[in-house]
Amino acid sequence: MSNYQFKTTNIKGKEYVQVNDRILFFRNEPRFEGWGLESEVLHLDNESCVIRASIRDVSGKIVAQGLAQEDRSSSYINKTSFVENAETSAWGRALANLGIGIETSIASAQEVSMAVSKQAHPGKKELTQEVDDKMKAAFESGDVD
Repeated sequence: MSNYQFKTTNIKGKEYVQVNDRILFFRNEPRFEGWGLESEVLHLDNESCVIRASIRDVSGKIVAQGLAQEDRSSSYINKTSFVENAETSAWGRALANLGIGIETSIASAQEVSMAVSKQAHPGKKELTQEVDDKMKAAFESGDVD
């Protein structure tokens, strides 16, 4: 990796790289020129969303993927933006799986912040069986790193 200095956010004493910084590095790093970052909705209903993000090299081969799930009821922002947050988190995980911004953690600052928020509000809706089954099937089929 280059000498790029990722901006980090301190959450509970540990530094985490933000997704926007991972994306900025990916888009500006010459070795990733011509590579693509794409999203696929695996599940979406009124309450939850699962997104798979894939990174393709210049030949179109998938070189990294990431999954993320968000519930509408998990935070104030998710009331209106749970799909967008799931996509951002999936991008962050895919970029981390590519090796970008993982000096301290694969998780992004946004991901950890959301997890901390969910822990502070116990009793929130768990993954539905349908979402759980789709995520499990994606891993078992080899469609996810």
